[in-house]
Amino acid sequence: MKKDFLSITDLSAEEYEDILTLAARLKRQRYAGVPHPLLAGKTLAMIFEKASTRTRMSFDVGMYDLGGYALYLNAKDTQLGRGETVADTARVMSRYVHGAIMRTYKHETITEFAKYASIPVINALSDKEHPCQIMADSLTLKEKFGDLNGLKIAWIGDGNNVCNSLIMSSVQTGMEIAVGTPKGYEPDPAAVKFAKEYGGKVTVYDDPIRAVTDAHAIYTDTWISMGEEDIKETKLKDFVGYQLDTALLEKAATDALVLHCLPAHRGEEITDEVIDSMQSGVWDQAENRLHAQKAILVRLMTQGY
Repeated sequence: MKKDFLSITDLSAEEYEDILTLAARLKRQRYAGVPHPLLAGKTLAMIFEKASTRTRMSFDVGMYDLGGYALYLNAKDTQLGRGETVADTARVMSRYVHGAIMRTYKHETITEFAKYASIPVINALSDKEHPCQIMADSLTLKEKFGDLNGLKIAWIGDGNNVCNSLIMSSVQTGMEIAVGTPKGYEPDPAAVKFAKEYGGKVTVYDDPIRAVTDAHAIYTDTWISMGEEDIKETKLKDFVGYQLDTALLEKAATDALVLHCLPAHRGEEITDEVIDSMQSGVWDQAENRLHAQKAILVRLMTQGY
């Protein structure tokens, strides 16, 4: 049976934990030099509308580690860029490959592709969600704290796609999410509503200090997402006071973990002192994109493991 990973909500709590356990195992095997060609003979199509560093590298290297092959496709270089429908592209690609990832501007592009594809489809980023990033973040937090349940994670800055997925993940993980964002930049109300309806703990403040108080981890992201360059100056003014600096970090729990999904605009949403500090988990977090996504690929592209 086909199964897609378009939203963090596509996973049950058991599947969520299962993927993290597999990711940890694959990470240990990679460090030990133990081959794990679980996707030998499998091919992954990677469709990118947006530029990427970590997403492209982690999926490409991940498929290599798993014994498969990753095929990079820039949407502008395919017939999608010349007017072929998403549905027709999905039908054709399903005849060639065993799975597909999409990094797109509109979430509807991914859902339409998945609707007509007969292969597993993975959301590698859309305007609404970034579920693969949250799986890597969860692996990083699990390595640091051992258990996700009961952790308080403070999100500071723009209530964007990553924030939406983090909020909804509170349902499966038991984490408490406190968002500190200026008025007008709150996360998707649907994400907050979903989390609260299914038992997640989410609070949205317009005060960053209230959000980070006693937090086990503080998470921030760039204030200027791709495609928002024309409103950069406006957003920089609106986000004054929301920079993750040493003073804000000191309001959190002692030795709170610092997270940033990168790329970082140093001096804007985060200072050099914080991102390069001993409390920074940013580089482990970036590496864990590889391990978490390998687990997702195996989970979706095989009958079992």
